[in-house]
Amino acid sequence: MGRLSRRALLLGSGAIVGWLSAKAFAPTLADLTGTRSLQHEPAAGTLNDASFLSETPVSAHVIVTEDPGEVLVDILRSEMREAASEGRSVNIGAARHSMGGQAIPRGGRALTLQSSFIEVDSAARTYRVQAGVRWHQVIAALDPLGLSPKVMQSNNDFGVAATFCVNAHGWPAPLGPMGSTVRSFEMLLPTGDHVTCSRDENPDLFTRTMGGYGLTGLITEMVVDAAPNANLVPTFTEMPAVDFAAGLATALAKPDLNMVYGRLNVDRARFFEDALLIDYVPDDDQEEISEASTSGPLSKISRHIFRGQLGRERIKRARWWVETALGPKVGGGVVTRNSLINEPVVTLDDRDPARTDILHEYFVAPDRFGEFLTLCQTVIPASYQELLNVTLRYVASDTESWLSYAPQPRIAAVMLFSQEMTARAEADMARMTRALIDGIIAIGGTYYLPYRPHATVGQLRRGYPRAVEFAVEKRAQDPAGRLRNNLWDSYLRHL
Repeated sequence: MGRLSRRALLLGSGAIVGWLSAKAFAPTLADLTGTRSLQHEPAAGTLNDASFLSETPVSAHVIVTEDPGEVLVDILRSEMREAASEGRSVNIGAARHSMGGQAIPRGGRALTLQSSFIEVDSAARTYRVQAGVRWHQVIAALDPLGLSPKVMQSNNDFGVAATFCVNAHGWPAPLGPMGSTVRSFEMLLPTGDHVTCSRDENPDLFTRTMGGYGLTGLITEMVVDAAPNANLVPTFTEMPAVDFAAGLATALAKPDLNMVYGRLNVDRARFFEDALLIDYVPDDDQEEISEASTSGPLSKISRHIFRGQLGRERIKRARWWVETALGPKVGGGVVTRNSLINEPVVTLDDRDPARTDILHEYFVAPDRFGEFLTLCQTVIPASYQELLNVTLRYVASDTESWLSYAPQPRIAAVMLFSQEMTARAEADMARMTRALIDGIIAIGGTYYLPYRPHATVGQLRRGYPRAVEFAVEKRAQDPAGRLRNNLWDSYLRHL
């Protein structure tokens, strides 16, 4: 949902929450009879990720808090030497929010970097950060200086370097993935060499690391582009879903467009038939820009409505009304660019131990968007998965990353499913995912790699034409496999 006026949302949504019956927030669906329940809590000696389904044995998990410089480099170099002597792998991460072990080294040592090191160059509109810095820290440092991250995800929990390693994207428009905003980075190679990479220095290593899932080296610090912060005003446009690509093109033609995203109706009676487009342009008044904020107490209201959709079509219809009817009336006020992206994932977090949230993301050309809708209308309702949300985004072309998901401009569809923590549900999710990926590839699109490892090796090969080349270079640079994760173990090493 677009950020709404706080007072108005409290008044409007208070009425909605009162109207929804208490049963809307009752316990969720019971586990399926005869299925094995999967657990949230990992066993000792293992590490999990946001899916709670990637429990992986590791030799150790270590928190590293040193700031950039020789001390940090020496620590990581020592870790690499120990990994070589012990015949194991090493990996660094931040939030470890991937959902298929893409940030976990099986049998290796997982290092979680934490830091508050940020240097801002206001004149150059850049900032330098240590690899473990999170986006909420970047926003806090940039906001008082009138700056904002040029591209980041729509949530602030994740690490800056981790975002680069999955080459994530967000709402800023008309821009491409976050990697397009990175000027340079420093990285420790498996050989122990500490190198600088940019588009001019070690350019092949720069573009392999962009979206390379940490398989090329251990990033220690980065220099990244910032953008001006601004007061923004939204426009809400409801339309048939088949018209969304044309509506998005109209929004992108606005010379002052700053942010844009869309939603799809997930009510099964009108599944993927209705769309909402929200675009943001600068307000006429830029004299006073307020401090970046988050939704705060309003997250509880949003969460109740969001989670109340589970298994309840009436609540899904109510949520669509909130977004398309109430939202434009009470949410058309000014909001800062930083406030739009300064929201943690936990805002809508699932607290049901019997379920887990699973993300999918697919990338399709705008002129194939109608075929994408038809595919989803065929495949998703045939499963018993609960789809709670679809966010649509624009991604400009990325011709740099070796594992690019947007070689030409794409519409990205980010789907959030609520999945039962059972083996049967996992099998159903795998079947549905493969069917979606086959259909997406058939219309010239692809899928995103940080999520559940349900694709086949053949699907990865077809969806990412340079994956074989990437694997060849990885073996040449790291023949002993010091840098590994499940993306390598289950997929790339087989190419």
